Amino acid sequence: MSSSLMGDAFAHHVWATLRVIDVCLDLSPEQLETSVPGTYGSILDTMRHTVGADSSYLFVMSGGQTPLIDEDHMDLFELRAATVGHGAAWSKLLAEDLDPDTVLERHRDDGSETHAPLSIRLAQAVHHGTDHRSQICTALTTLGIEPPAIDVWDFGLEDSRVVEIPPTS
Repeated sequence: MSSSLMGDAFAHHVWATLRVIDVCLDLSPEQLETSVPGTYGSILDTMRHTVGADSSYLFVMSGGQTPLIDEDHMDLFELRAATVGHGAAWSKLLAEDLDPDTVLERHRDDGSETHAPLSIRLAQAVHHGTDHRSQICTALTTLGIEPPAIDVWDFGLEDSRVVEIPPTS
């Protein structure tokens, strides 16, 4: 995804979500119901919300080319598969000649609407994912589980595009 200015941001976004899902795949059903005060909800509900929001963002930004998902009934394996598909969809979207000022409308079932430029929608997608992955990592910590290393530097190191050179003395 690094062929566009925002490519790394969205490649990281997908990579980090997959890493968190992979840790959560080892949790028991009881552990998946863990929630922490001040966060969205249980680990599973937060992951469903995170992946479902990406589906919604992509649906709006791609003009309906990326389908919506029924995240409320998806398990972690299904959410993981959807996230992999979102990676390709983000890459395809970002490869287009995008106008950041294009205002896109989202129409909800309840009759409400949101009108926002593409640039704000892209920023929201990255922010939203980061916020909720952090909440899930907090819940994992309360269970005594080491959360995965998911910051952008970790992504760059794993991708071999960030190189750490130790001091020489």
